[in-house]
Amino acid sequence: MAPSAQPDDAKSSLPSNPDHLKFKRQIEIEGPNSTAKDPHYLPTWNPTQKYPPLEPFEYVERGKDADPSFKDLLLEGSTLEDITPSMGSEIHGVQLSKLTNAGKDQLALLVAQRKVVAFRDQDFTELPIKQALDFGGYFGRHHIHPTSGSPEGYPEMHIVHRGPHDTTFDTLFENRLTSTSWHSDVSNEKQPPGITFLYALETPKVGGDTGFANLAEAYNRLSPAIKERLHGLEAVHSGFEQAEGSRKKGGVVRREPVASVHPLVRTHPATGEKALFVNTGFTRNIVGLKKEESDALLKFLLDHISNGGDFQARVSWKPRTVVVWDNRVTSHTALLDWSSAASRRHLARITPQAEQPYETPYVK
Repeated sequence: MAPSAQPDDAKSSLPSNPDHLKFKRQIEIEGPNSTAKDPHYLPTWNPTQKYPPLEPFEYVERGKDADPSFKDLLLEGSTLEDITPSMGSEIHGVQLSKLTNAGKDQLALLVAQRKVVAFRDQDFTELPIKQALDFGGYFGRHHIHPTSGSPEGYPEMHIVHRGPHDTTFDTLFENRLTSTSWHSDVSNEKQPPGITFLYALETPKVGGDTGFANLAEAYNRLSPAIKERLHGLEAVHSGFEQAEGSRKKGGVVRREPVASVHPLVRTHPATGEKALFVNTGFTRNIVGLKKEESDALLKFLLDHISNGGDFQARVSWKPRTVVVWDNRVTSHTALLDWSSAASRRHLARITPQAEQPYETPYVK
């Protein structure tokens, strides 16, 4: 099965210019009348940025030995409210940039447990970009996205951007019924991301939410017979289609794409939870199965994830919001439901890589 990646939070908008050799800056595309509130965060596409293949690195799981009382994270006066019973929380009264290392470790554990946590009234947009990156670097090596735009001089920062009057996605619904496209970020890498940070610079007044699915609960819902059958199976996750799509749009490919083989069911190192690890953006086929068999099983699993409204959460964006999720046990989708005529949606993502996905034995 080879679903193609669709416009979503894994990409920033590209100018439709076939000249891929030109250094593109969003601020220049918009011209002197740009209304961007944070122009230094606007994306650039630099064709001279070329990076070698990623090398393995030793990942440290920050949440594994964290204090489960969260006393260094949920400080006095802070509030935590769950978005749904199975996943998602919203926290007020905690300033992420001020956390101690103990607080950061507890953050990693809380996010692994709740899957996605929204922090309001954060100061990330007021920090120098390097300082924001330094914060995220505590949780793993920064992933440099091979095809996305980034602030000039900071290739580690992934920018999600759709500006006023941007018509890039206006033709989406000519051939599709929905913008929904569930994915786990760059799961084609040997060591895909773990704890991930996305923060809002500008957002529509209403719309542009992000949906999240709990892949651990998706696994739990399966019958014992299906769970047992999935264990031991592996799937190919490919980034080649994403790279080719960028080239066709005149975009950059900063690192040559790779494909990796990962287990269909992975284990989280901090919680021990098992979770499905397949997604429409990057999962192509199941190793060892014939095409018809692979297509049918992948369709069943992907439909199960996308249709599972009772193990999903929807997070709304407001300026100064930082949303933190665990990419290992969630899938997410952007929701393109607002008009670009008058609203800018501008987000910045910090994407620390985690461990190579692994599977522990099935236990009845």
